Amino acid sequence: MIEVEIEDAAWTAALPDAETVAERAATAALGRVEGDVVVLLTDDEGVRDLNARFRDKDRPTNVLSFPAAESAAPHLGDLVLAYGVCAAEAQAQGKTLADHLSHLAVHGVLHLLGRDHEAEAEAEAMEGEERSILASLGVADPYRRDDSPNGQA
Repeated sequence: MIEVEIEDAAWTAALPDAETVAERAATAALGRVEGDVVVLLTDDEGVRDLNARFRDKDRPTNVLSFPAAESAAPHLGDLVLAYGVCAAEAQAQGKTLADHLSHLAVHGVLHLLGRDHEAEAEAEAMEGEERSILASLGVADPYRRDDSPNGQA
């Protein structure tokens, strides 16, 4: 089950169906995995605080993933997304906020499922999985770069 909580009204002001978009993307990322995920759509300050407390980085970021302990099953973990950062990234990248939210929700859920992108091989595998899930939702490849010769990153 996916539970979406909207703490910052800016999300729904900019994207009235933000709850549905986040839930649909997180559900797609879970695939056949059974479990619960909470997605919190909040502001930059809320994410900055969490990022400082849990990652020693005193700045907002687009999405944070907090995997749950195995003893918390069926809860898999929590995602927290910062409106300002996400909206600015979407605009800078020429994407809709809905598509960017979808991408970040998928990305975050994959982290909850143990995927990572620290090593190049892990990053390529995770990006491939993201591309596949997002394509199933009708969302364009988030890693595509139009400035490269073949249109790919």
